[in-house]
Amino acid sequence: MMQSANEDLIVSESDSITTIRLNRAEKRNALSLELLSAVDRALQRVASSKTSRVVILRADGPVFSSGHDLKQMVARGRDEYEQLFEQCSVTMQRLRNIPQPVIARVQGLATAAGCQLVASCDLVVAANNAWFATPGVKIGLFCTTPMVPLVRNLPPKIAMEMLLTGNPLSAQRAYELGFINRVVSEDELDSTVHELAEQICSASSLTVAIGKAAFYQQLALSEAEAYKAAVAVMTDNAVCADAQEGITSFLEKRSPNWKGR
Repeated sequence: MMQSANEDLIVSESDSITTIRLNRAEKRNALSLELLSAVDRALQRVASSKTSRVVILRADGPVFSSGHDLKQMVARGRDEYEQLFEQCSVTMQRLRNIPQPVIARVQGLATAAGCQLVASCDLVVAANNAWFATPGVKIGLFCTTPMVPLVRNLPPKIAMEMLLTGNPLSAQRAYELGFINRVVSEDELDSTVHELAEQICSASSLTVAIGKAAFYQQLALSEAEAYKAAVAVMTDNAVCADAQEGITSFLEKRSPNWKGR
């Protein structure tokens, strides 16, 4: 098992699963500039790992994340605000850009940039006590950067209502709208997350990485352009050793022996 930690973030790896844990429960896991930077550095290390196949992003305490640390947002200069929002945007995009799928394990509130963090993950498993909100409008600061992944994960009218009113979505409603993948009791949260992670780990890490990158690439394309890109990716994938091993092992009715990334 690999494990590293600082005051606000704990990173560990076991059985090809990397866990990144927000460790500011006393601050409702507020996303300070330092914490956002630490998460970004951890993701960069994971991206280059040959052993990590999936990432679980979780948080300590009753709140997943309350969003930006508001104490860092009083009487600051324009450059400081820009630095904070730029680091947040870089970290959120890093979640999408690393080769490993990222599963958010959510309990309690995920608000503002905390909701953005959830929306930026590839998969989400939430406890039935989870709530998702973008309430910045209530304090005079529209959740503009959280809006970016929010509107890419929810119907536009639902996202706009959340942004204009700050009203939260319950875990059940978020599930019905496709914002999250599973909603379970708190007692089932860990087992459900790990079961999903283990299913991903059973596939070729190379194939999963190829598929994750292609999934987000084609979202920004027209249907015709998406098919063109998909043909190229699937062709490259087909000639890879793991694809040939997977097809052959299926035909021979045996378990595959993946080479991976």
